[in-house]
Amino acid sequence: MHLARFPRRRYTPYWTPIEPMPFLSAALGGPELWIKRDDMLGLASGGNKTRKLEFLVADALAQGADTLITVGAVQSNHCRLTLAAARREGLECQLVLEERVPGSYSADASGNNLLFRLLGAERVEVVPGGGDLAATMQGLANDLAAQGRTAYVIPGGGSNALGALGYVACADEVLAQTFDLSLALDHVVVSSGSGGTHAGLVAGFHAAQAGLPVTGISVRAERVAQETKIRALADDALRLAGAAPGVPSEAVVVDDAYVGPGYSLPTDAMAEAVRLFARHEGILLDPVYTGKTAAGLIGLVRQGRFEPGERVLFVHTGGSPALYAYQDDVLAGAHGG
Repeated sequence: MHLARFPRRRYTPYWTPIEPMPFLSAALGGPELWIKRDDMLGLASGGNKTRKLEFLVADALAQGADTLITVGAVQSNHCRLTLAAARREGLECQLVLEERVPGSYSADASGNNLLFRLLGAERVEVVPGGGDLAATMQGLANDLAAQGRTAYVIPGGGSNALGALGYVACADEVLAQTFDLSLALDHVVVSSGSGGTHAGLVAGFHAAQAGLPVTGISVRAERVAQETKIRALADDALRLAGAAPGVPSEAVVVDDAYVGPGYSLPTDAMAEAVRLFARHEGILLDPVYTGKTAAGLIGLVRQGRFEPGERVLFVHTGGSPALYAYQDDVLAGAHGG
């Protein structure tokens, strides 16, 4: 695949590190744990959406857009980073925030909501969960068109075929880095939400014939529906990149056992995972995505899903600003955790 033919903005002028986690590995026993630090990506506080936005914003600029419009939950990392990218490019940005948990939105909340205000979103539209989000975004775009402006609509999480190319490229990056490190990985664990990150990695590893299994820890959807979505998006990304589709079903694995009562709702396993990463490795997770994904990683280790000595890579997709909106939840039982 020749990804250089796609227009791309560069918000991170380096590869993100792959680092060992020796103290967490020792505490849990079993496999050797490593981490891909995509929390260090560029834009405001980093995170996986930056890789997708490099392709999406380049497309927006090529189409003459003056405004980005996107959607996410009330503490959306994607909305934060889209807004930051807009500011980097001299564009305006409008956000649709889906209140997936009734009563969860507060205009004065900390975390990402604070950053929406600080970065200066032109408009924030809050809508109930389960509505037609695409129609809401198109309505905003139509309003701007009536004013003689040009909007570019980005789907939730930046998770379409073009956005997923960010993680097709990341798969190549991981393979190059691990070759340089002489690090023969046995497994990759990553969040599985809107799907672009998970699908991009699957597509990239498949195209490279890497034979590297990826497990996506669902933060919202049930397993069968999520696996269907990820496989379709991976094939779409391969087609766009000029490679043959046909990701095998066994290459798409989703574990939905760590969602808990619902999207963004805290769990004890999430809180324990956030504390373990902080106290053993000095690494901050978030309560919605990486905290639950780390809970999945820890659960898989404790269940004996990995052999002793195997090397498992945890892809850190960022999101730490949301921690500050969940203080009580992640510190519950902190003195004993």
